[in-house]
Amino acid sequence: MLLILENALLYPCPKYPAGDWEASYLPHEDVFFASADGTRLHGWYIEHPTPQAVVLYLHGNGDHVAFLGPYLKLLRDELRLSLFAFDYRGWGRSEGRPAEAGIMADGRAAHDWLMNRAGQSAAQIVLFGRSLGGGVAVDLAAERGARGIVLQNTFTTIPDVAARLFPWVPVRLLMTNRYDSLSKIGQYEGPAFFSHGTDDTLVPYELGRRLYDATPGPKEFFVIVGGGHNSPEPPDYYVELDRWLKSLP
Repeated sequence: MLLILENALLYPCPKYPAGDWEASYLPHEDVFFASADGTRLHGWYIEHPTPQAVVLYLHGNGDHVAFLGPYLKLLRDELRLSLFAFDYRGWGRSEGRPAEAGIMADGRAAHDWLMNRAGQSAAQIVLFGRSLGGGVAVDLAAERGARGIVLQNTFTTIPDVAARLFPWVPVRLLMTNRYDSLSKIGQYEGPAFFSHGTDDTLVPYELGRRLYDATPGPKEFFVIVGGGHNSPEPPDYYVELDRWLKSLP
């Protein structure tokens, strides 16, 4: 039964109209663009007048852009970032049905759009992935490179996560969704900034540390003591992230 429901459990896909789609407090450009197979996707481009970095934001499986407005505003204002946040196929106002290959293709299409819009190369863009979005960020970084990657509460592989949640099921053998960041991260040698909560019961802290340990380039790990999977980051996280961003070449 768990395997039959694999996609439903992994891809809850909150959709329009839930959320604040106006976000009047956050000036943004509504963007519609196409993935490689023609699937119509949607996102928000949020521009800072003097950004210290241009960021592709890759959200977790329980979010869409209209839930993220306050957080995106914080990132823009406190860290001086220009951001492109978009929804994978099946989320928010994006069309289609989710699957790993399609979501990875959506990440590449969003990356292409941002490079064109901001006039930046892959080597100039920071990839920022949370939870499921960390798997997309690692895939992009391994294939295309990045100025840096920021990974929040992410994993080695999705079967590793499922094995912790359902230890009586041979999920490593049977799951079709893999998101094998552990095998990909070695292809990325640029800077990386990790964070993870020690009390994360969905993606265990140990999986974040294993991915960090496998990362070959310059890296930092910010420990959120007592933090759960969806706990807000403490103020000193943003101080350290801002310092790290300023250190990027």
